[in-house]
Amino acid sequence: MHQPAAASVDPQLASRLHARANAARWSLGVETFAAALEVSVQQAFAGRQPPAAEVERYLSALHLEDLAIACACAAGDEVAWEHFIREHRPALYRAAEAIDRTGGGRELADSLYGDLFGLRAQGGERRSLFHYFHGRSSLSTWVRAVLAQRHVDRIRQQRRLVPLSEEAPVEDRRASDPAAVSDVSRFRAVIAAAFSAAIAALAPRDRLRLTLYYVRNMKLAAIGRMLGEHEATVSRHLTRVRGEIRVAIERHLRENEGFDRSAVAECFSAVADDAGDLDLVGMIGAAEGGKKVPSDRSEDRRERG
Repeated sequence: MHQPAAASVDPQLASRLHARANAARWSLGVETFAAALEVSVQQAFAGRQPPAAEVERYLSALHLEDLAIACACAAGDEVAWEHFIREHRPALYRAAEAIDRTGGGRELADSLYGDLFGLRAQGGERRSLFHYFHGRSSLSTWVRAVLAQRHVDRIRQQRRLVPLSEEAPVEDRRASDPAAVSDVSRFRAVIAAAFSAAIAALAPRDRLRLTLYYVRNMKLAAIGRMLGEHEATVSRHLTRVRGEIRVAIERHLRENEGFDRSAVAECFSAVADDAGDLDLVGMIGAAEGGKKVPSDRSEDRRERG
């Protein structure tokens, strides 16, 4: 059977994205960065050759600077690795301690650093875990998701090693089983990654509507005046975008996490019941990259009055 050609990245587009990612800061060549973009495209569009415009939209929405850092770290660049350690280690240790409150979090984080750096050689070649980062979420979100999954895997492995005679009664385990807690932590992490990717893929005007409504807490009428739209039109667009985000998250969970329909439902339910420190509104604001959002002063005055 004929296999569809792998999705490719135009060299000129790769060069532009290389510049946007500030990849030269890490002495990362265009060819190496283009290869990472190719892998990301192939992962996202497996089994089909999308139009060039669709590829460009997808790549432009990636966390390009994070992808460049990951590529440089995977290649063994010391400056990039030192930057990653400096910027991400404190948050990763905090996340590890929150995931594992028995004192094993620091050890879990350190073992992850070993795999990120690529201590395990395959066929005589150092293989870094960074090769599996494709830029669809932020690097910090991805690392926390990997950490949470490692914790789940370790707990499951430990449970398999416990003799049946030493197991606690089912009702007792259900009340104190750390795997249940870590599953929720993982669900939060994958929802965060999926939500971040969905927001990044939106049209700028749709992201602006979300920011004004959810981050700035502006009324529909004020948003309509600012954007030159009727209040009902703003409401209709917000409803549409919320639906698109939901569909995008479900697709991300199926395609990137391997979730089936029941697992997707369980993930949504668990996060709805216990969102923890998951801040979707903050992520909407962060997606705007700190851009100055215009203010409707008349509405501001009315709300303050």
